Amino acid sequence: MTAAASNHDGDRADRIDYVADHLLLQAGALVRLLVRESASEITRSEAGVLFTLSRGPRRITELAELEGLAQPTMTALVKRLERRGCVQRERPPDDGRVVLLSLTRAGRAALEAFRAHVGAAVRADLDVMADEQIAALEAATRALGTLVDALQAPSRPRGI
Repeated sequence: MTAAASNHDGDRADRIDYVADHLLLQAGALVRLLVRESASEITRSEAGVLFTLSRGPRRITELAELEGLAQPTMTALVKRLERRGCVQRERPPDDGRVVLLSLTRAGRAALEAFRAHVGAAVRADLDVMADEQIAALEAATRALGTLVDALQAPSRPRGI
C-alpha cells in the first residue's frame, strides 16, 4: 500500500469516527430546535411514528424498537394517534394474530403539515447560509436518507 493510500484510509477512518461520535447528538439537537421553532401541532415522537408508518405498516414492537421507545410508551403514543384518526390497526389476512399499524389519510395530512411547519423553519435558517453550505447539507441529507433506509431494513440484524 502506498503512503497516499494509507493516508487516505486514515482520513476515511477519522471521518467515520467523527460522524460516529457526533451525528446522533447533532441530529437530535437539530430536530429538537426545529420542532420547537415550527410550533407544530404534533410532537416530534408522533411525527417519527407517522414518518416510519409512511414507509409501510409495522407492528407496535417494531415501531417501539425503531423509535427507541419502551413498548408501553409506544402503545400510549399509538393510542393517541388512533384517537386523532392518524393511524389504524389492521390484521393481515394471512395471519390474524398479527396486528399491523398503518397510516391513515389524516395521518398523512398530519405528517405533511408537520413537514410544512418544520420546512418553513428550516428554510428561514438556510436562507442566510452560503451556497456551499447548502450544497453540503443537501448531500448530507441524501446520505442520511440512505443511512435511515439501511437502518430500517427489516432484514437488518439488530444490535451490535
